[in-house]
Amino acid sequence: MSLSTATPERLPDIETLRRLTKSLAMLDAIVCPEWEYRYYSYNSKWGDNEEMASMRDGCGDDWFLLFDKNGAALKGFAHESSLAKDDSFPKHIQQNVPSLFASFLQEPAFSMNKASFCIWRRYADQKWSVVSPLCGGILPELDGSADLIGIFDGNPESYKNWATDYYEREVPLVSVEAIYAHQPLSEQLIANLNPDIPFSNAYADALEIGYPTAPSK
Repeated sequence: MSLSTATPERLPDIETLRRLTKSLAMLDAIVCPEWEYRYYSYNSKWGDNEEMASMRDGCGDDWFLLFDKNGAALKGFAHESSLAKDDSFPKHIQQNVPSLFASFLQEPAFSMNKASFCIWRRYADQKWSVVSPLCGGILPELDGSADLIGIFDGNPESYKNWATDYYEREVPLVSVEAIYAHQPLSEQLIANLNPDIPFSNAYADALEIGYPTAPSK
């Protein structure tokens, strides 16, 4: 079963998800140097004690994930899902996510007026909480979450298979595994993933993402 809002107990904890989303952003930064065509991004300096991960597919689907001192919260929008057409759902999110996540709820860049699913978790919580729709239960086929956050399974093969298909180029699994493990970024690791990208560009992206780099020689 793919990860979705229907299985919050199977989603990674906050710190595991932080590491994973940094890995996804680092991989995309190397495989796809053109920022506007990337799926995944990460800003480790989003705000005061705040970091932000995001996904945009260029076709109207996205998610935004904010990490702060309280925990983490994610809003997703699958534009073809049933809940995407429910104009009351974004307001329902505002009413149900704790006010301590105000920075997340009020962030204009997250397009909070367009949503089909939302999850949040405080550091002390044992699992993620899900904002349920006003009518009916939580079904991944209604909110589109399985398609957008299935990558949170933490399996390097999930990214390799997706990236090979999407970017139409071979992405070596061993290198994806290294990035998932947060092996310090090196010129060799960059070259294995994309021999055409300038090393300085990848290192600049690593600095923004907060991904570790190998000491310069």
